[in-house]
Amino acid sequence: MSFFTRALVRSPSRNFSAGLTTVDLGAPDYATAIEQHVEYCDALRSCGLTLVDLQVLDEYPDSTFVEDTAILTNRCAVITRPGAETRRGEVSSIETDLLNWFDEVARIQLPGTVDGGDVCEVENHFLIGISDRTNESGALQLAHILRAHDYTAELLDIRNVKGILHLKSGISYLGEDRMVIINALASLEPIREYELIRVAPGEEYAANCVRVNDSVLIAAGFPILADALNRLGHKTTALRMSEFQKMDGGLSCLSLRF
Repeated sequence: MSFFTRALVRSPSRNFSAGLTTVDLGAPDYATAIEQHVEYCDALRSCGLTLVDLQVLDEYPDSTFVEDTAILTNRCAVITRPGAETRRGEVSSIETDLLNWFDEVARIQLPGTVDGGDVCEVENHFLIGISDRTNESGALQLAHILRAHDYTAELLDIRNVKGILHLKSGISYLGEDRMVIINALASLEPIREYELIRVAPGEEYAANCVRVNDSVLIAAGFPILADALNRLGHKTTALRMSEFQKMDGGLSCLSLRF
């Protein structure tokens, strides 16, 4: 499991509520979203990370979800091409920032699309979801780039899985061959070899949790999963995520950790 030292984060823009969403949970409250983002950043710092606060992009209401714009590994960085056209302007900003830490940055090219939320790193192996946001061309390009840096990769078609926007909406890798997962993904062939912690019905949103060094960040309000992780010996930190959930965002979406 990678040990992280830094994270890139971007505060929600004032027009955050104008972003894209597939759920009907009401409009997010901007002030509460800012509070929750500050709490999230504090939790990352408590895990030992140094945070880089990126410039707020008021013209892009979804830009707080920085994970979708890049894939960062110990060996390479890849700028994505988001599946939502309204988000593609975000990538030029993130590329400029990444050149401070990476000698070169690869890019997903037309006709490919990739959202970082569809990319799950499992040690030196990557699961790449083909979804409504990540197409086959983009997934194949990303797999090629990763293999060129001595990683392995495989594609998972999740377009028929209901209730999730991205692959990582329903799966998280915790290290030691252990995954948190929703039932709808648990039967996929590449997943069966891992120890699976299935989230209970009604707690599907909690499947998007984040292992950060020795801690696991989880969404607050999902006690069954929290109890399961604690019983397995994980040190968990529960964070309020209500306003980001309204906009299809999860814990992993809010930072790029490396």
